[in-house]
Amino acid sequence: MQEMRLPDDFFFGAAMSGPQTEGAWAQGGKLENLWDTWSNESLDDFHNRVGSYGGNDFTRRHDEDFALLKDMGLDSVRTSIQWSRLLDRDGAVNPEGEAYYHRLFASAHAAGLEVFVNLYHFDMPTYLFRRGGWASRDVVEAYADYAAKAFRAFGKEISCWFTFNEPIVEPEMRYTVGEWYPFAKDFSLARAIQYNICIAHSLAVREFRIARSEGVFADGARIGLINCFTPPYTREDPSAEDLEAVRMTDGIANRWWLDLVTKGELPQDVLETLASRGVRLPIRPGDEQILRQGTVDWLGCNYYHPERVQAPAADTDANGDPIFADPYVWPDAVMNESRGWEVFPQGIYDFGMMLHRDYPELEFFVSENGMGIEREEQFKDASGQVQDGYRIDFIRDHLLWVAKAIADGAKCRGYHYWAVIDNWSWKNAFKNRYGLVEVDLSDGYSRRPKKSASWMRQVATTHVVPNKEEN
Repeated sequence: MQEMRLPDDFFFGAAMSGPQTEGAWAQGGKLENLWDTWSNESLDDFHNRVGSYGGNDFTRRHDEDFALLKDMGLDSVRTSIQWSRLLDRDGAVNPEGEAYYHRLFASAHAAGLEVFVNLYHFDMPTYLFRRGGWASRDVVEAYADYAAKAFRAFGKEISCWFTFNEPIVEPEMRYTVGEWYPFAKDFSLARAIQYNICIAHSLAVREFRIARSEGVFADGARIGLINCFTPPYTREDPSAEDLEAVRMTDGIANRWWLDLVTKGELPQDVLETLASRGVRLPIRPGDEQILRQGTVDWLGCNYYHPERVQAPAADTDANGDPIFADPYVWPDAVMNESRGWEVFPQGIYDFGMMLHRDYPELEFFVSENGMGIEREEQFKDASGQVQDGYRIDFIRDHLLWVAKAIADGAKCRGYHYWAVIDNWSWKNAFKNRYGLVEVDLSDGYSRRPKKSASWMRQVATTHVVPNKEEN
């Protein structure tokens, strides 16, 4: 693909989250969240026994970090407020937590960065988890109250808000495959959690609309949702059963959220199939009206890899849970072996074209896209700089497909790279590095730009995406 130019008003930024960067986990009145609790209970579960405590030292270094982002030509940054830092155990605003985020946002603005704020990034306060977590309607309503308080605390500082990051991930990681605390494997519970998160999202959007009508926000404030979208593919000559696997994979992971944020409803065909397999959702009278309030102003699309599926070999797993698809190994797949994910830049184009066709009024931006590599120290030159040409290739190829999607009618407004500065990443801690800037754990979390940082500066400031020969 040849060099392409992105629109002049296309924005470039950085994506990060509170629980993965802030550290200061027990300071300023912050309560434990599930990552803190898991770190305290079983530190050996984390790569190199690096738990949630330090993040990437962002609390102490945010002025330096925002200056690095600006020096790369970036104009915006997305992070999250931690529920466990902003509110106390009684659900009241924690003054130290509020002051923390006022300082943080002021620092970003002083650097010339617009701040996008997400309200939830997998970091349930532990005391609320012990009251039932997302399985409890009381906790769902507590989240709506938290959102309302955040809007009123920061409405004059922040215009771009998001209710959830990747709301499909907790149902999957905590309750379907059971790799995250509390290590449950219950498909029906996972779908119930997914449904209740939709109710929580819709209630928060309602609170946003109320706050906006009261003049809480500056002009132009917007509300959205961010999800990781995985365009589904199957074999070249699919059977009817293969196509059914695609339908349900797409329905649960993608259309579920797209219908919610554009139509205020969930895909009926998916709900009917789930019910036919014994999956019951915790639907209450009045929920239909709540979901109708969940439509958003725009969407964040996290894109890392596609999903390749085929007809399942069995109807149920060892636990009796339904199986709707098995993995399909595409023989031409190019893999990032550090992460175990397929690298398929065309998927971001295919997703944009699907939105253009099926949800034509929906604006979106690439809210995360990145490449995690293990043992990056092996790629340092004599000066100690990481020579991450592989990351430049990854970003360039995705941006070329983004530019093509825009040229073909997709309403893509910007691109945020995950994560511009290496950060702590859940169970994997610092195993796979995503950053354009290295965080050196052996030198007090010091920052060192990688080769990709200067490449990003060129693209972000010119909006020209070069072809490979020009790198």
